[in-house]
Amino acid sequence: MSPRQSRTDGSYTVSIPADVERPDRLLAGLTARQLVILAATAVVAWLVGGLARTVLPLPAAAAVAWPVLVVGLALAVGRRDGLPLDRLALAAWRQRRAPRRMVAAPEGVQPPPAFLPADPGGLPAPLELPARGLDGDGLLDLGADGAAVVCRASALTFSLRTEAEQDALVATFARFLHAIAAPVQILVRATPVDLAGMIAATQQAAGGLPHVALERAAREHARFLGSLATRRDVLHREILVVFREPTGTAAAAEVLGRRTEQAASLLAAAGITLRRLNGAQAAAALACSVSPGRLPPPSEGMAAPDETITAGSGIGGGR
Repeated sequence: MSPRQSRTDGSYTVSIPADVERPDRLLAGLTARQLVILAATAVVAWLVGGLARTVLPLPAAAAVAWPVLVVGLALAVGRRDGLPLDRLALAAWRQRRAPRRMVAAPEGVQPPPAFLPADPGGLPAPLELPARGLDGDGLLDLGADGAAVVCRASALTFSLRTEAEQDALVATFARFLHAIAAPVQILVRATPVDLAGMIAATQQAAGGLPHVALERAAREHARFLGSLATRRDVLHREILVVFREPTGTAAAAEVLGRRTEQAASLLAAAGITLRRLNGAQAAAALACSVSPGRLPPPSEGMAAPDETITAGSGIGGGR
């Protein structure tokens, strides 16, 4: 479609680009940020060349100022992994200056006693997480940012549907998006899967099958799963939907509950199941998100964030 296409009735349609947050181009296809970087680079190169010219001949002074121009041009127009090089360099600088060791210490990190040797790496920094608390119903206390709940959604295969079915699915998802009036996040991630339990269950159930051929097929499938786990990392796609209420009032839990039920009802028309995670399941999902390369921890038997673990009582046994 052209940017502006007329219709027979006299009206016209205007196509809207998908990237609505794309910065405006001001001059020669460059944005304001790129022009500022180039202008600052030119000034710095001129100053460097002028200082070098006082002690060096003109070709040597130009050679000294030339790397400054090259670096500034690369930062202004270069991109890597979809990000501008100047923002990527700024993120790398911040990551370099960020503390490498952090501990959960809301009251601050206290220095060790004087009789202990000093740590050559220095004191760890306090770990500041957005979540302040998590109750048994899965309600996340985000402090000044309000409250949130985490839901797990099922997936469906869109490409195998007919054109009419695809249109119906898109319309259903559009109704879900139009019904959203508060912040929501849809997260699709791949998590590792441990096939040991499935292999053991298949081997155990194979002996009780009514036919020898079925038993042979079950054991062959168990061997296939075992070889698959040794040859490659088995991943499971997980879809999480997070609803957030910006105001952390006493009625936030009720508001988020109604919002979750409404979203589940709208997505059910597309065959998508949306289930809200309880406290233990939400804690396991959060633990997996901060360590995505590891197997997800068990959702049962974990201590609550505000629960005290005592010796001899087991995890989750002391208060």
